[in-house]
Amino acid sequence: MVLRMESPAPSIKVENWLRGEPVTNFQPGKVYIVEFWATWCRPCAAEMLHLMQLQNNYKESGLEVVGVAADEDAPTAVEARTKLDAWLTENCPDLNYRIAFDFAGEMGKLWREPSFAVGIPTSFVVDRDGHIAFIGHPSQLDEVLPEVLNGSWRTSDKAKAADTQRIARSEPMAREQALKKPIDDRFWAAVKLENWKTALSAIEEGIALMPHDLNFRLGHHLVLHKMQDMWTGLSLMRQLVRDAIDRNSEDWMIAALDQLFHPANDHSRFPSAERFAMGKELSEHILALNPPQGDGPKFRSYPAVARYYHENGNKDRAIELLELTLRSLGGPEPVSAELKEHLLPDLLQALANYKGEKVCYGAVSAAPQNKPPEGAKVLPTKNT
Repeated sequence: MVLRMESPAPSIKVENWLRGEPVTNFQPGKVYIVEFWATWCRPCAAEMLHLMQLQNNYKESGLEVVGVAADEDAPTAVEARTKLDAWLTENCPDLNYRIAFDFAGEMGKLWREPSFAVGIPTSFVVDRDGHIAFIGHPSQLDEVLPEVLNGSWRTSDKAKAADTQRIARSEPMAREQALKKPIDDRFWAAVKLENWKTALSAIEEGIALMPHDLNFRLGHHLVLHKMQDMWTGLSLMRQLVRDAIDRNSEDWMIAALDQLFHPANDHSRFPSAERFAMGKELSEHILALNPPQGDGPKFRSYPAVARYYHENGNKDRAIELLELTLRSLGGPEPVSAELKEHLLPDLLQALANYKGEKVCYGAVSAAPQNKPPEGAKVLPTKNT
């Protein structure tokens, strides 16, 4: 049965409560925000202050916020709970709402799977009569919550249209994620054990099931590298570049460039001349798709293109692209403060390394380092 606006709210089934008194049932007359989050999720952490403000602002109107930690990445429940408690103590000493802990996955089965909620953070708003009023990203709560509290939200055409659109958008992704999850689980378990034969079997099953899934393709490169299968890896790299260009997909082209030039990835197995030829073709396509004079966001693709130009000896072009990236952070469609804070250290460090001098952006500065910043590898992502 699909969980959507007007559905009765499921029960809360968790192992224990890390902060605040347990919620055994939804009390009539109160409005609840049930928020799914994790410590590794940067947007979740950014939204916690927002939720604290909502709890403070609407406490007298009957609001109760409940955070559900159901996605901690730890081998055991004890380790996950210890990690959560330490994180909350350090980062949220003044937390003013409840935190529940669910390691067994019951809340996912009761709440997220039936609602097609494929990622976190996700907020469920439970109305005063115990029925679902809203499902979505917590950034939408400023608009939605006042209307829920005054009783006008669920009867509005806006609310009904939003819920219909949410399901139409999320259902295909959720069904695909359900197909991928057992393969992802088997793959990551094998990676942790460095059982590359089993990991290869899992990833090849994933590619056969979803040949156009980028994460499976990148996982294939990772496993072949670990197995030192250079010739198969080179053939797949050529195909990844061809597919990225044929799709005219910035995401795919960035991923291919990262395989070839990101310092966190080992690209020594690729013949140098061919690696630079592929890098040139990818970079030119990215710049044609997202030209310097256009308004498209630069922070996603331009650092990858700059790495190619810098390694190819065109230092001035690399510097120019990073400076364009920094300028684009401020407009005409500026990125959020949280995203800017996340991006700036690596961008400034790369620019300082390329220039060979200290660089600054506002209050943030970086000095040249002999070793370039490695950042995060482009690998398959665990589904949440």
